[in-house]
Amino acid sequence: MVSVKKIQKVVVLGTGGTIAGTAASASEQVAYTAAQLGVDQLMAAVPGLDKVLDGRQLLVEQVAQLDSKDMDHATWQLLACRCAHWLAQDDVGALVITHGTDTLEETAWFLQSVLQPHKPVVMVCAMRPASSDEADGPQNLRDALVVSAQPSAAGVCVVCAGVIHSARDVQKVHPYRLDAFSSGDAGPLGWMDRGQVQWSSVYARTALQTATLANSVMTFDVQQWPAVEVVLSHAGAGRRVVDALVQTGVAGLVVAGSGNGTVHHVLQAALKDAEQAGVRVRLSTRCIEGRIVGSSRWPDMAGLSPVKARISLMLELLAESSV
Repeated sequence: MVSVKKIQKVVVLGTGGTIAGTAASASEQVAYTAAQLGVDQLMAAVPGLDKVLDGRQLLVEQVAQLDSKDMDHATWQLLACRCAHWLAQDDVGALVITHGTDTLEETAWFLQSVLQPHKPVVMVCAMRPASSDEADGPQNLRDALVVSAQPSAAGVCVVCAGVIHSARDVQKVHPYRLDAFSSGDAGPLGWMDRGQVQWSSVYARTALQTATLANSVMTFDVQQWPAVEVVLSHAGAGRRVVDALVQTGVAGLVVAGSGNGTVHHVLQAALKDAEQAGVRVRLSTRCIEGRIVGSSRWPDMAGLSPVKARISLMLELLAESSV
């Protein structure tokens, strides 16, 4: 008896962003409105879609439709639930998520931390609206679909301008350039080369974790998620922001320190008081590359940017509250 290979599905989840944006004219690349086109319309513009799918069945779902600057916890929870639903299907081989660039790195890290998927979850974006005569979204989507089909791909990654970044290291570093993302000192996971994926040595060293926070994240009311905020150390820093956050019931604070995680002495005093009041304090750095070395007053976040450190601390506190 000849066995028939089951056709795998790839699911594309839309959340809006510039990749789905439109402007008044095809020459406009800056003054546009994000999140105007549906994910089905985006897929219709992908060049050579049938060839890229190579027999895989394409499913699309519009999970949200927003400008990613307005991303919120409720949308994160919904997106995580939909990802978990599709990842649990045996015949679904991969997910692709269209997303705006402004908070892409945060959503990527949130999904990786919560789901830690063993199937590829490829996030994709654009720096120019879909209506532009030089739109970069269709090619980025094509590249994302190619990455999603790689047998060795797993976990959450970001594809933009022909570069593949890990959810942990990716960071937006430019406000309008097409290659707006970087993985800093860690380096990218790989690149697109003439339509094919070329993995770097970084990808070979990437280890997948197994524990997940999916149950806590998907069952807790987002209004009950621990409040965690980021505060910035800078010249002339005071304590007013920290004191106000403590008074409003903040559960955790991530301080974006200067240089090697240094903190202005006035801000440091306020953070010590916050810690004594029961607020969890963690340390990150304003520097976009490198990580804090040596010991410090508070635990550092192992090279995570301040916004990703906020997510990790929030999930840590959420896990504790659900026990």
